[in-house]
Amino acid sequence: MATMNGKIVLITGATNGLGEVTAREIAKMGATVVIVGRNPEKTAHVAADIKTATGNDKVDTIIGDLSIMDGVRHVAQSFRDRYDELHILVNNAGALFTDRQITADGYEKTFALNHLNYFLLTHLLLDTLKATGTPDEKARIVNVSSDAHQMASIDWDDLQNSKSYGTGMAAYGESKLENILFTYELARRLDAEGANVTANALHPGLVSTGFGRNNGFLSKLFMNLLKPFALNADQGAETQIYLATSPEVEGVTGTYFAKSKPATSNEASHKQADWERLWTISEELTGLKTGEPV
Repeated sequence: MATMNGKIVLITGATNGLGEVTAREIAKMGATVVIVGRNPEKTAHVAADIKTATGNDKVDTIIGDLSIMDGVRHVAQSFRDRYDELHILVNNAGALFTDRQITADGYEKTFALNHLNYFLLTHLLLDTLKATGTPDEKARIVNVSSDAHQMASIDWDDLQNSKSYGTGMAAYGESKLENILFTYELARRLDAEGANVTANALHPGLVSTGFGRNNGFLSKLFMNLLKPFALNADQGAETQIYLATSPEVEGVTGTYFAKSKPATSNEASHKQADWERLWTISEELTGLKTGEPV
């Protein structure tokens, strides 16, 4: 097991499933683990459970709704108020919504939570990551995507699926493709400026967790039918834990992983012009381009 003593790790979506397992296993390695959750009571309960399970009291919590840009900014500011270093950022929070929902910012919720959250939170913490990483031990950004992106393509004229939403699976697949486009462009930019920060994306596998159970009876039934064929949360979290902690991937960047090995993302993900296009749009929607918060 890798030793993470002295490392500070921020994990979003860490009160359930893959995020909770990731937080627990990295805490076992001795790191200071900061978990982000939406519900204060549940987040405090998970943090207490991790402390008990690992014997590591260095488990901190930040509360914030990452589907709202003010919530993302609150999480980033709360972290910066407490810590001067960030060795690993695991962008894990995400969801599938079977009904199209609009956030307080006016954005479709899948797009806001699964993509804009990753984009904005990473940017707000990037200076801390850059200041923490060294040539010998780079800071790491780990973006949890999914092979749901494999059949996805992006409609640049309808990024928020206002024309056709259906069951939400298409929107979810697009958001996971956006995670990969963002990762590739982020890695390219960090490499170009010589920053000591890596960025990689991953597919955790088909996992049986609480994912998707926020959508009512039919969604719960579907997830229950999949359960015999799915990985458990401990198995599903292996790749993101590997990317966050393993010396084997020191310096590896701009790569998509599955089963803790480099994998091939879909053809649509390899167009640099699309990386840059999504980056520019995301800057505008999050207020980063103008410097004015959304």
